[in-house]
Amino acid sequence: MPPRLRLTRRDALIGGLTAAGGMLLTGCATDLPPTYGHLLRMGDNLTYVAHRALLPGQALAREYSRGDISSFPAIGTTNPADTALPTHHPEFAPVYAELRRGDFADFRLDIAGSVARPGTYSLSDLKRMPARTQITRHVCEEGWSAVAEWTGVPLGHVLQAAGILPTARYVTFQTFDRFGDNIDLLDAFHPQTLLAYGMNGRDLPVPHGGPLRVRVETQIGYKSVKYVRRLLVHDAFDDLGANGPIRNGWSWYAGI
Repeated sequence: MPPRLRLTRRDALIGGLTAAGGMLLTGCATDLPPTYGHLLRMGDNLTYVAHRALLPGQALAREYSRGDISSFPAIGTTNPADTALPTHHPEFAPVYAELRRGDFADFRLDIAGSVARPGTYSLSDLKRMPARTQITRHVCEEGWSAVAEWTGVPLGHVLQAAGILPTARYVTFQTFDRFGDNIDLLDAFHPQTLLAYGMNGRDLPVPHGGPLRVRVETQIGYKSVKYVRRLLVHDAFDDLGANGPIRNGWSWYAGI
């Protein structure tokens, strides 16, 4: 019988640093999310570098048939215009309310940062781009899951249309409520990462993020941010301050 291998804390730390170094050399990231000295956040970063170093980055999440589509609860913000919700944004709640009254005809997605062609895109603009439809499982951090069909434009296509610059490393999703998040370019250019405007064959409903949300099928559900209004492309990591996931106790990387 071969001897049993025992992974020590020192081995794990060295392995994590080695994986991080490999990422830096291959250009996957130029820095890592801050841990603020928190042990669990250090574990998050170890998971991140291990996934990036050891797993196939563009492997597809499982897709299902229409017969697998299930009921799908709407949680968190269900209407950014509702001032009774603690997640409402005082600046953007009135903007969202006005857009909704006009059936989102005047909605514009703003793209800025490290792109050669910053600008705005209407829903019609996005729908004229190559579309992808996928039926995937949403895995919630609260322990439940649901299957739904999503239709949208691959995020990578939009970034290419905007002329993403070689220095870019992260994409931040700014929203009409108080939530925001970002992902690295490996996830941004994953073929199943969508800017979704449709759900189950219809326009994306307001409780599920209409008119536009992101779908990041390789991570836990809270990374699929709802009510997207702006994409900001960064050269370095931004923790998004008090409204970002890290300072509110969430893992920045939640790969599944």
